[in-house]
Amino acid sequence: MKRGMFLLLMLLGSLTTFAQIENPVSWQFSSKTLKGDEAVLILSAKIDGNWHMYSQFIEEGGPNPTSFKFKPSKDYELIGKVDEKSTPHKVQDPTFEMQVIYFEGKAVFEQKVRLKVPSAKISGTLEYMVCNDKQCLPPEEVEFNITATGTPQAAVAVPATAPDANQNKPKAPTDTTTAVTPQTTSAAVTVDTVKTDTSNATVAASIADTNTPQAEVKSGSTWGIFIEGFLFGFVALLMPCIFPMIPLTVSFFTKRSPSRSAGIRKAISFGLAIIGIYVIFGLGITITLGEDALNNLASNAIANLIFFVVLVVFAASFFGAFEITLPSSWATKADEKADKGGFIGIFFMALALALASFSCTGPLIGNLLVEAARKGEYLGPAMGMLGFSTALAIPFTLFAIFPSWLQNLPKSGGWLNSVKVVLGFIELAFALKFLSNVDLAYHWGILDREVFLVLWIVIFTMLGFYLLGKLKFSHDSDLKHISTPRLFLAIFSFAFAVYMLPGLEGAPLKAISAFAPPMGTQDFVLAPNSGNSEAPAHSAKKYAGLFHAPHGIDAFFDYEEGMEQAKKTGKPVFIDFTGHSCVNCRKMEANVWSNPDVLKRLKDDYVLISLYVDDKTELPANEQFVSKATGKKITTVGKKWSDLQASSFNTNSQPYYVLMDHDGKVLVNPQAYNPNIENYIRFLDSGKEAFQNQKLSMK
Repeated sequence: MKRGMFLLLMLLGSLTTFAQIENPVSWQFSSKTLKGDEAVLILSAKIDGNWHMYSQFIEEGGPNPTSFKFKPSKDYELIGKVDEKSTPHKVQDPTFEMQVIYFEGKAVFEQKVRLKVPSAKISGTLEYMVCNDKQCLPPEEVEFNITATGTPQAAVAVPATAPDANQNKPKAPTDTTTAVTPQTTSAAVTVDTVKTDTSNATVAASIADTNTPQAEVKSGSTWGIFIEGFLFGFVALLMPCIFPMIPLTVSFFTKRSPSRSAGIRKAISFGLAIIGIYVIFGLGITITLGEDALNNLASNAIANLIFFVVLVVFAASFFGAFEITLPSSWATKADEKADKGGFIGIFFMALALALASFSCTGPLIGNLLVEAARKGEYLGPAMGMLGFSTALAIPFTLFAIFPSWLQNLPKSGGWLNSVKVVLGFIELAFALKFLSNVDLAYHWGILDREVFLVLWIVIFTMLGFYLLGKLKFSHDSDLKHISTPRLFLAIFSFAFAVYMLPGLEGAPLKAISAFAPPMGTQDFVLAPNSGNSEAPAHSAKKYAGLFHAPHGIDAFFDYEEGMEQAKKTGKPVFIDFTGHSCVNCRKMEANVWSNPDVLKRLKDDYVLISLYVDDKTELPANEQFVSKATGKKITTVGKKWSDLQASSFNTNSQPYYVLMDHDGKVLVNPQAYNPNIENYIRFLDSGKEAFQNQKLSMK
């Protein structure tokens, strides 16, 4: 009985989920008088839960940005572009292979205006799209009316030219860090709160593209950088400049202290001093460069070229070409002051260690700072250094508390230098990613996808030979035998190189798609079926030149036309509500639809109708209509299918899969994003069975 009740509740919950219109954004509009005839319009979005909304400033080829349109009027003119006043998140999106910018929790936009009358009513529309880690909603259009007041200068002739309705479409980011300081705040403002109502809404014409954030740690988050710093610090412990210092330093504290507790206190102070030194260094970089510089470094082509050169130099240093060292006088002065007692002496001991070990840690620190700068986080360098120094400090403290553990440490030897060389190969491989960014930005065409893959294949093959002792540098010691760890690492390196070989023929190589240049840069594709084969376009089909189904599926892209085909063939209908930029849609197509059992069912058992709810193709005048559900005019293909989804199925998220008969009756409960292949097969089979049973009952 209890199990039955539980299953019933689960069923009701699932039905509720599928019949839910998400409504995650509310807008508030206001204005402030600045000075004289100038005012600022404030457009604030409150974003619920874990949803996010895109910035205006997205490069071409990525998600469409949030956009604003102001209705032309002789009562005002726009000053500059819309500024973004909230701190955005910046992530490297693997689907678009580029950095995207979005807001969570709150997004504030401001537009300056020059008034030509004491009180002007300013109206317009804004367009945006929101996503979370499970789904993305179609683009939404919101109208706004804002009253702005000021004191126009009557003696100054103001041009009568009305502002262009599209002049606020952003072409490049403006300085969004300078806050607007109103000189007059006494002007009355009208505040309108608009809750986006999508219960029966037709989706707006323009798209703020759907890029679903990944469920893991955000690549641009400060805590993500902290974790990376911690891993870099752990690697630094295995360097020949650091590892031998652990037992020496711990012995110094334990043997020269009057008691064990005093030795532990000194070791803890030593660890805290290490953390303090590196964090101060990271903060110094942040303060010196400033927030704007860090944000710009993330996407600046010249900066990426500098990063490439820096990482190549670091790799050469690890290979033994030269040593990167700081002036010896710095370490000498630190050593002299380390003789002082108390915390000051311990601090300078830590400083001396940091300076003396720079030849080993410098390339790691440089690589970490490059990564932090690339992600554009203001506190990135400091957080990276915090993670790095924490990993360094923990062993010194723990071994001082438990000195018997020192006996289990492996002895220093040639393996420490091997760690440096392995890191050199890895840094060289990652350096190519920064060169690829520059190559794509300037369209040089020198680092196309196959060239990039060839270089990576060579690098990891050479790394495998080095681990086996077949490649040797001048500062390497003789390798008398191959240890088990070296053997496993060599196997992995060779296997990774072999894995990349099919990429030269056009294989997608999903594991490294975030690093390699996009498939579009590949000069030749020898593999006829690389996972992205498309069905041949039939000119007789409606929208055949606009859309293509994956994996050779002969799909339809118009609802009415697809339903007619289903009646002719006697097959049930598979409605695929999708979007051009719906990441989860692409995941389902790549990972679920590609399964042979799923693909066979899609091709043989159903008539597939893929409806792109975000398409901006203009409908012919005779096909445009006013939605009965919302009263809005439907002018594009995307709006038409989005209105169909919202009004018929009371949902507005994609992907959304519906199995229907020829009369539009739903056969089984629709499904959203679910990458479980077995579940998807059951879904398709149950729909087919329900359709067959329906036909039998009608005879």
